[in-house]
Amino acid sequence: MNEKLKEKLRESLVSVLPITLIMLLLSLSFAPMEVGTVAVFLTGAVSLIIGMGFFQLGAETAMTPFGQGIGTYLTKRNRPRLLLLCAFLMGMLITVAEPDLQVLANQVASIPNAVLILSVAAGVGLFLTLAVLRIAKKIPLARMLLLLYAALFLLSTATPSAFLAVAFDAGGVTTGPMTVPFIMALGVGLAAVRTDRDSASDSFGLIALCSVGPIMTVMLLGILYHPTEAAYNLAEIAPVVTTRDVLQPFLSALPQYAGEVAVSLLPVILLFVFFEAVTRYYRRHEVRKMVIGFVYTYIGLLLFLTGVNVGFAPVGSLLGHTMAEGRFYWLLPLIGAVIGCSIVRAEPAVHVLNLQVEEITGGTVTRRQMNLALSVSIACAVSLAMLRAMLGFSLYWILLPGYSLALLLSRFVPPVFVGIAFDSGGVASGPMTSTFLLPLSIGVCIALGGNVVSDAFGVIALVALAPLISIQIMGIRYTVKTRQQAAKTAISEQIVDLEEDL
Repeated sequence: MNEKLKEKLRESLVSVLPITLIMLLLSLSFAPMEVGTVAVFLTGAVSLIIGMGFFQLGAETAMTPFGQGIGTYLTKRNRPRLLLLCAFLMGMLITVAEPDLQVLANQVASIPNAVLILSVAAGVGLFLTLAVLRIAKKIPLARMLLLLYAALFLLSTATPSAFLAVAFDAGGVTTGPMTVPFIMALGVGLAAVRTDRDSASDSFGLIALCSVGPIMTVMLLGILYHPTEAAYNLAEIAPVVTTRDVLQPFLSALPQYAGEVAVSLLPVILLFVFFEAVTRYYRRHEVRKMVIGFVYTYIGLLLFLTGVNVGFAPVGSLLGHTMAEGRFYWLLPLIGAVIGCSIVRAEPAVHVLNLQVEEITGGTVTRRQMNLALSVSIACAVSLAMLRAMLGFSLYWILLPGYSLALLLSRFVPPVFVGIAFDSGGVASGPMTSTFLLPLSIGVCIALGGNVVSDAFGVIALVALAPLISIQIMGIRYTVKTRQQAAKTAISEQIVDLEEDL
């Protein structure tokens, strides 16, 4: 087997295993389930692990060099209009194929899937174009984020309050395993052409801006649709008698998802073929490697969506429902905190982020400190999400002060930390959040008779918010330590000068 594929399969195993073990422990203690249901969940988990492994390798092999190639080629040839058009088209096409968005769309019963996906994709395309303009015009990220979030919260006053949670969740899921590699690579390609001192820090922030667009477009959808009119019911799990009954629903669903995945990926592949035919940018062996990457992406996306929609998400929802109906329902916030801590420690992209911060700060902020800060903040976020599902208080009570604090902190930390922090919201709200935490929250809300749209949705938004604050606090820590070190160095130099004078 390909060594790189083995590595990606190990990463996906580490990501899914903690949630799987927690679910098994809960099914043996507070939320007993039928053996057949657990078997369906485990089969879905296996499909999810294999699918994530293939998908991540495919995205890394195909999407990353594709994004970097487009950014570098068009910037070097000084074709700004064509670059902006390509940014818009690629933002839309990549988002349509994003697995996390498709999982979310399946759980928003009040809006047709195609309408939600295309609206979110248009938002990503528009704001990716805006992000490219920001790099070209060298506009400070903190200033642009302040203006955009002010506009965002102003728009939210005209949006039905019940739909705000769905809108902010859409911003979290769009920056998933499909879009993040491409967008980050596009940013690196654009910044690589520049030679000024701010080029490295300006390569961050594209993901942050691309998260704002979907929130705005879904808010507009909330004005047009009536989200509270849709009925939410627990997904039915087929009865299991034999081992064949476990596999049957997965095999039956494969043809449907095979067609959906093909439709999602085809525009991206056609654009790649067109770009290569016109530019001849890649060498022959690179083209061959990227074609294999697209095949891996297709296989991975097919297995991922089948595993999630047939086995993983329905059982997650059932687990939340069973726990909320039991006498230990008051433990849900604590269980949420444990799940949140497990998710952030298992997410491969988080480890990459921690290493990145350690390198930027020269070891002043270590990976261990970053991991602790993210674990605590996301554990608190998931715990708050479980409390919301139980008590039904407004998401505004958390988002408004949370984003206000994040934007205030952005005025006092180095620009590179602002970009990393706002980008990391999409990194933290990875596949496990949309595939397990959201269904779990929906199950809790249904059991307690709450409003699913306003009370259950929002967990992805809270997970995406947590790193904005914790990473910028690490940025302040880095700034303070740097100043202290500079002061010590200056004092030492003065002492040496005095000694030489004496």
